[in-house]
Amino acid sequence: MEVKQNYIPAFDENELKQVQLHISKYPKPMAAVMPVLWMIQDKYGWISIEAMKYTGDLLGLPYDHVLGVATFYTMYFKKPMGKHHLQVCTNVSCMLRGGYEIYNHISDKLGIKNKEVTADGMFSIEEVECLGSCATAPMLQVNNREFYENLTTQSIDKLIDDLRKTV
Repeated sequence: MEVKQNYIPAFDENELKQVQLHISKYPKPMAAVMPVLWMIQDKYGWISIEAMKYTGDLLGLPYDHVLGVATFYTMYFKKPMGKHHLQVCTNVSCMLRGGYEIYNHISDKLGIKNKEVTADGMFSIEEVECLGSCATAPMLQVNNREFYENLTTQSIDKLIDDLRKTV
């Protein structure tokens, strides 16, 4: 995922077909707002005010409705995050098995706090609730796609080193 700092949202022809597919799944276009916002975040790395307006235009919805959805759900980023967004679970199972130690280790190693981005734009960190991996806690996910379980500070150091090598 490439994070774009400033962008003018626009979907290509294939993406617009995907939007239409989402709209067709529901009785009213309003219900497609979440998957369309997800498409925008997946494409640009975050959801700008312009992107919320674009979503409203696509779905025939007022900006205020889209804003309400985007700000209610924490899964939507309203500011640019790092190229590698690390979400660390600190819910009960992860907490009991070292989730806060993992979170604090990453925070200290990268010199950032919750929802902050490193100066080079490479990493951001977020403390999150349950990621559904209680039996293999502590765990984190990277960019809402890759899951890492049974974490230790050593495995975290290796993960961060490996992520630094990616382009």
